[in-house]
Amino acid sequence: MRTRTPLAPLLTAALVTCGLTLVSAGPADAAGVVDVSTAKQLKAALAAAVPGDTIHLADGTYTGNFKVTVPGTAGARITLTGSSAAVLTASGGYGLYLNGASYWTVQGVTVTGGQKGIVTDSANGVVIDSVTVHDLDMEGVHFRTSSKDGVIRNSRIYDTGHDGRGMGEGVYVGTAGDLTDNSDRVLITDNTIGPGVGGENVDIKEGTTGARIIGNTFDGSGLTGANYDDSWVDVKGNGVLVQGNTGSLTTNTGYETHTQQPGWGCGTVFRDNASDLTGATGALRLAINVTANTPSCTTTVYSDNTVTGGAGLTNIGVTP
Repeated sequence: MRTRTPLAPLLTAALVTCGLTLVSAGPADAAGVVDVSTAKQLKAALAAAVPGDTIHLADGTYTGNFKVTVPGTAGARITLTGSSAAVLTASGGYGLYLNGASYWTVQGVTVTGGQKGIVTDSANGVVIDSVTVHDLDMEGVHFRTSSKDGVIRNSRIYDTGHDGRGMGEGVYVGTAGDLTDNSDRVLITDNTIGPGVGGENVDIKEGTTGARIIGNTFDGSGLTGANYDDSWVDVKGNGVLVQGNTGSLTTNTGYETHTQQPGWGCGTVFRDNASDLTGATGALRLAINVTANTPSCTTTVYSDNTVTGGAGLTNIGVTP
């Protein structure tokens, strides 16, 4: 059910009394709260959403694949919200797919089952906040097709990559080998990723710039070694900040940089990360393994990074 503030009719009456005419502001006038409790109602609400709307999910199970194509605006976001007991459950495909749906906030809900959890395509300014994403064949959350300025925060992602092909990253930014996918300035902060993540906890692909990975807790107990996934974070994009994270239970390293395409994997900065490599059995067993560090493609590791266990902090010089 959609509800609206009574302010508009009161303002209309006041203006008419004064001999003035109120001109409609357009679709934003229809914005309100939409309460849903069934999958059918949810699909209808997603299709009919207008900037400023809030779609509120009652606790319960919503079975199906839910797709959003209507964008909000920077000044009038569209919000999909519910508690963790509001569960979107898919048996294949994407649990929640924001295709061109810029300026949405997805808050509180759980997404499970299916191939991938939450996927954005060409959707700018999407904020994913306090969600739970788990039990998927592939990735948990994927910012893709030049989805810029996205945020994933305060969320929990675990048990991904059930298909066993090493495609179960917790958070995946960009597209492998596609330099046209400029999913830039994605913020990944204050999340708990793992256990059971069947790929890197975070994978930042070439073609993307300015990702920030801050204050997360990583658990690498699900790493399979497929597709070289033997670290919590793999950075192949440019200008990435990795700061204030805590990681444990990796098979080999904590963080890595790679140059998959010329000119990429450059400018990464590592600050104040705490790595526990206890039990790692790989060949390197470094907290931060840097493969991209040349005068034209630098990586900076600050001395406030720490490591427990393993063979050492990093394979390059440390900046005080």
